[in-house]
Amino acid sequence: MTAKRIIPCLDVRNGRVVKGVRFLSLRESGDPAALALEYERQGADEIVFLDITATIEKRPVFIQSIRKTAEHLFTPLSAGGGVRHENDARALLENGADKFTLNTAAVENPALIERCARCFGSQAVVVAVDAAGTGKHRKVAVRAGRCVLDLNAVDWARRAADCGAGEILLTSIDRDGTQSGYDLDLIHEVSSAVPVPVIASGGGGGPRDMAEALEAGADAVLAASIFHRGQYTVSQIKEWMHERGIPVRRT
Repeated sequence: MTAKRIIPCLDVRNGRVVKGVRFLSLRESGDPAALALEYERQGADEIVFLDITATIEKRPVFIQSIRKTAEHLFTPLSAGGGVRHENDARALLENGADKFTLNTAAVENPALIERCARCFGSQAVVVAVDAAGTGKHRKVAVRAGRCVLDLNAVDWARRAADCGAGEILLTSIDRDGTQSGYDLDLIHEVSSAVPVPVIASGGGGGPRDMAEALEAGADAVLAASIFHRGQYTVSQIKEWMHERGIPVRRT
C-alpha cells in the first residue's frame, strides 16, 4: 500500500509565515526557511510554500524567499502564489521548488494547466482548489478566498485533472484554521472524481482528523496550525498512524 504523506504548509506574507482562520485574522508564525528545516527534521514528506498575497498584489511569488527556503532543504518543496504564466512556474522550479501550485490563474484560464503540464510534466503541476460553502453548494473561491465563483468545486477539480494537473490540493475554506476536522464529504467526492492524488487541507486538529481524511480518500494531509503552534510534531503524527496500521514513511 502506498505510504500516506504528512505535509506542513507555510502560508507566507511579506517573507514571514502566517496563519489565520478561514484565510482571515493572520498571525505571524516565523521564518519560512527555519520552519521548513525544522519540519524536515521532524520527518515531513513534503513542504508546501504559498505566497498568499501574490495574486492579490498582482505580482509573482518572492523568488528570494523560495530560494532561501529550498537552499538547504532535501524534502520536496511545492511552491505557489501568483503563478500566471509558464515563466512564473519555471522560475519556481529553477530556484528550488520541485512542484508549483496554480490557483486563480488556472481557473481564469484552464489552458494554463495544459501548457504547464506539457512544459514541465504533470508531476510538477499542483492545482489548488479552494472550496467555500457546504454540501452540494460548495463553490470555487479565488484570489485568496476573497472571490467565490459560481463554479462547483468538484466539477472544477475534475476539469483541472483532465487538463493535466498531477495533483489536487483541496482546501475547505470553512474549515481552514478551525482545527474542527477536514471536510470528509468534500474529500470523498473529489477523490472519487479525479484520477490523481488529492491533498486534504483545512481543519486538521490532530492525527485522528488526518486519519479520517485519508480514510475518506485523500492521499496526503496538509496542516499548518497544529505544527506552527507546537501542538504536534510531524513525527508524533506519523507514530500515531503507524501504531494504527496506516502506512507512513518513518525516519
